[in-house]
Amino acid sequence: MKTTLLHPWHKAAGARLAPFADFEMPIQYSSAVEEHKLCRRSAGLFDTSHMGRLLLHGEGAGNALSAIVSSAILDMEAGEARYALLLNDQGGIIDDLFIYRLESSQKYIDPWFIVVNAGNKETDIAWITPRLPSAVVLEDLSEKTGMIAVQGPKAIDLLDRIAAEQAGDTTGNLPKGAPESSRVSIITRSNMACLSLAGIPVLAGRTGYTGEDGAEIYCNAENVLFLWETILAEANNINIEAGAIGLAARDSLRFEAGMPLHGHEISAEISPLEALLSWACDFNKDFAGKEALLALKEAGLKRKLITLNVTGGVPREGYTVLNNNGECIGKVVAGMFCPTTGTYSANAFVPVENASVGTQLAVEIRGTPKEAIVIKRPLYVPVYRRKN
Repeated sequence: MKTTLLHPWHKAAGARLAPFADFEMPIQYSSAVEEHKLCRRSAGLFDTSHMGRLLLHGEGAGNALSAIVSSAILDMEAGEARYALLLNDQGGIIDDLFIYRLESSQKYIDPWFIVVNAGNKETDIAWITPRLPSAVVLEDLSEKTGMIAVQGPKAIDLLDRIAAEQAGDTTGNLPKGAPESSRVSIITRSNMACLSLAGIPVLAGRTGYTGEDGAEIYCNAENVLFLWETILAEANNINIEAGAIGLAARDSLRFEAGMPLHGHEISAEISPLEALLSWACDFNKDFAGKEALLALKEAGLKRKLITLNVTGGVPREGYTVLNNNGECIGKVVAGMFCPTTGTYSANAFVPVENASVGTQLAVEIRGTPKEAIVIKRPLYVPVYRRKN
C-alpha cells in the first residue's frame, strides 16, 4: 500500500485510514459531516498528493495532446487550466484530467502539466505514450512533487497571508508555470501562477473539486509537510477556522457540486454524453473517441446521468433504481447524506425517458422501495458559477 508524504502527520492526527486507489489515505479525522461543513464555511486542507502529476513537453507537445484529449486546449495561454477527458476508441472515459499550459523555457519546450486520478495514472501513461511523436516527452513527476488543496470561502485569504514576494524562477522538480504572482488572489479562476508560500516556490492553481473557491498547490516533495503545517499554523495565528479534511467529506463536497468521480459517474464504460460532459468535448477538432461519440449522438442516447433525492433511507452505490411499475431501470453509482442540503441523494444512470426533472422513481433500500424524485443538478451550485 502506497502512502503520501503526509501519511505520518495523518496518523499522528488520529485520522481513520483506509485504502483508496492503492494508497492508504485519511478518510476522516473526526466527523465527516463536520469536515464537510468546515470547508463550506471557512477553509479545509486536503492531502491530494496521491493524484498523478505528469509533464508533457517537446516540439509539438500541444498538438499531440490536443489530438488525444477531448477539450480544445490550443487556445490556452500560459497559466490557463482546463478540464478534459481521456477517451478510449469506444468513447468511454479512461480518465478525467486537469490540464495546465505552462511557459516555455530553455529546459522545457511547449510544456503541459497534467493532473490525473491516482488509480488511473499508469493506464493514462500507457494510453498517451504510444500516441506521442518522438520529439515529445511524458514525465511522471508524482514522486518528486506534492499536492495540497486549500478550499473554502476563507482559503484565498489564508493563502494570501503567507504568500511572499514574487518567487522568481522555480527550480528543482517544478517547471515554470506562468507569469509570477505575489498573491493567490491575483490569480483568476482556472489559472495558475508561480509564487512563494512561506518561502517555498510553488505552482498555485485557482482550481479545486469542492464547489468552493480555493487553490491547488504544487511543490517539491521535500516541502509538502512544512507547507501543510505552516498553512494550519497561520490559520490559527490569524483566527481563520481551518483544518484537515478526509476523503469522506471530499466525496460529499464534490457530489453536491455535481462533479464526477471516476469509477462512479464516469468510467471506461460510460461516455461523456451519458455523463452530461459533452461540454468537455470539442467536436470541431479530432480527438480519440470522437467517431464513437458522433455515432452515439446519431443513434440517440439510451441512458443518462440523473440526481435523485430519496425519502426514507440512505441510497448507496449499487442499489437498484425502480420505475413506477417496480421495474429495475438502473443502479445507483453514488449516494449519501448531503450535509449542505440536508438530503439523502443519489446519482444513477437511467433510460432517458425516466430522466426528466420531477420524474417520480424509487430506490430499493434493504429490499424496500423508497420514494425518489429526479432533481435539477447540481445540488450545490459552485460559488464561482453563481451570478452576482
